[in-house]
Amino acid sequence: MSKLTIVFDHPDFIIIDKPTEISFHTENNQAGIVEVAKQQTGDKLWPVHRLDKITSGLLILAKSTEAAAEFGKLFENQQISKTYIALSDKKPKKKMGKIIGDMDKSRSGSWKLNKTTSNPAITQFQSLSLIPGIRLFLVKPKTGKTHQIRVALKAVGAPILGDTRYSGTPSDRGYLHALQLSFRWKDKAVKICSFPIEGDYFKLAELKRLVDKHL
Repeated sequence: MSKLTIVFDHPDFIIIDKPTEISFHTENNQAGIVEVAKQQTGDKLWPVHRLDKITSGLLILAKSTEAAAEFGKLFENQQISKTYIALSDKKPKKKMGKIIGDMDKSRSGSWKLNKTTSNPAITQFQSLSLIPGIRLFLVKPKTGKTHQIRVALKAVGAPILGDTRYSGTPSDRGYLHALQLSFRWKDKAVKICSFPIEGDYFKLAELKRLVDKHL
């Protein structure tokens, strides 16, 4: 694979732009994104959150165990704001709002959303028409459950384009991207935004215009 893009480099951490279709951890003798970043930078790095294989975008890697622990607290206290963009070729049951429910794992390894709310995944979203037949979703997960956004959008009838695990229409990639991160680090505001560069639909000029207008 080509060289990773380091979007932000801080003495305590880096933020990289993860390509799509690379696993988080090393598997089947293929280096995962964390190992690739370690090899490229020559630094010891600790993951503090994760992105699915199909998901591209902003990923924080700490440079020390102390920084990793501090990020753990920020995520636990919901003090890191995350914004994703996703595309679907299906119309959702509602155009905006929150998707709330407990998540259970099925036998296939996939996840499903339940109507119960004992420890719910909470996902806020807004959908917009990108081009005829394709809708853009601005998504802000309030929790950090495995496959949360993918399951949430399927639950409202708009599975992510290319996400065949969750009934999405096959495409040139899974159209989910971690677009923006916002948090405070040592009393300084950090706000990073990075648009996707992979995927034919993500390259449409109208997408950036819509995001800039509604973000």
